[in-house]
Amino acid sequence: VQLQAYGGGLVQAGGSLRLSCAASGGTFSIYTVGWFRQAPGKEREFVAAITWSGSSTYYANSVKGRFTISRDNAKNTVDLQMNSLKPEDTAVYYCARSRVGGYGTQESQYIYWGQGTLVTVSS
Repeated sequence: VQLQAYGGGLVQAGGSLRLSCAASGGTFSIYTVGWFRQAPGKEREFVAAITWSGSSTYYANSVKGRFTISRDNAKNTVDLQMNSLKPEDTAVYYCARSRVGGYGTQESQYIYWGQGTLVTVSS
């Protein structure tokens, strides 16, 4: 499975960006997909995840109410809509597909990772 994350860029604080994760080369639609991020000098952290049907979503407290994760299984894509962006949201954002039966916030649940897309929020 290959994952491609795109949509990053430079945005001013208070602005919005929409990230997309596109999958190819394997099954995508029956697995949980998550977004993680890594800021400069920091550990990678969980941002959001969505189960295979879209019926359950998970968010880090720091993004709850500002970010929305969604998926389109027909297109093999998962999007992350990011609103009210803050400078502390600056990071490389990664999408990841879970292992069989995996879900939730822990990196150990995810076994396929995209290469990341950089989001920079200026103050």
